[in-house]
Amino acid sequence: MTHDDLARLHAAAFRVDRPWRAEEFSGLLDNRFTALITHPHGFALIRTLAGESELLTLAVDPAHHREGIALSLLTQWMERLKGHASRAYLEVASDNYAAIALYQKFGFEPHSTRKAYYMRKNAPPADALLMERALTCGQMPD
Repeated sequence: MTHDDLARLHAAAFRVDRPWRAEEFSGLLDNRFTALITHPHGFALIRTLAGESELLTLAVDPAHHREGIALSLLTQWMERLKGHASRAYLEVASDNYAAIALYQKFGFEPHSTRKAYYMRKNAPPADALLMERALTCGQMPD
């Protein structure tokens, strides 16, 4: 996927939040600690450094929701962490219940909240829920 492809998909997936621009993806992907996991209808951008891995963003084309794409991308992220991280974390809009439920299936638990973090178009800002999980040598729990 090109940086423009990523920006287009991100804009489709995040219609109420400010989507990321192609230049932002370019800058992040220039960092050697950042990796991109792709699917024809989605992607996950992760950064792993010093034993910690962060899901920077995950986007799935709304026309392909509920097809297991996010599940696949998260599974691939966890697989990549084997032996490379002891902690994984992410942030999610507190009103994104489907994503929160999916992250909880992967063992992520709420850690803290950033009030009014996500600026919204024509709506009040949403809190960011910070979620994390411990990893055992990067392994997923049984």
